[in-house]
Amino acid sequence: MADKKLGRITSDVHMAMSQLLREVKDPRVSKLISIVKVDVSGDLSYATIYVSAIDGEEATLESVKGLKNAAGFLRRELGSRLKLRKVPELRFVADDSILKSADIMGIINSFSHRDDE
Repeated sequence: MADKKLGRITSDVHMAMSQLLREVKDPRVSKLISIVKVDVSGDLSYATIYVSAIDGEEATLESVKGLKNAAGFLRRELGSRLKLRKVPELRFVADDSILKSADIMGIINSFSHRDDE
């Protein structure tokens, strides 16, 4: 029962944060940033948000710095949108999985082009 509730809250946090990222005015936060994964602790104390920017690793790291500065605003907005009694503290982590997947797709495409010749 608790796992279903935690899963629903995690999903809700993911959706709300996706919307809130568009409202952050910090110029360090990339416009091409996406949330890769959200982990909410069992007691709802912390939410670890893994973000990645399509612009590259440097843009992702700068975006994380900007999001850490905006964490108070984001937490307040998250609490008002989700109506949670206990709003988790937000932690932002840079994730490079989008870049890795693009590299893997490039390798796969290079092999498929070789087969065509």
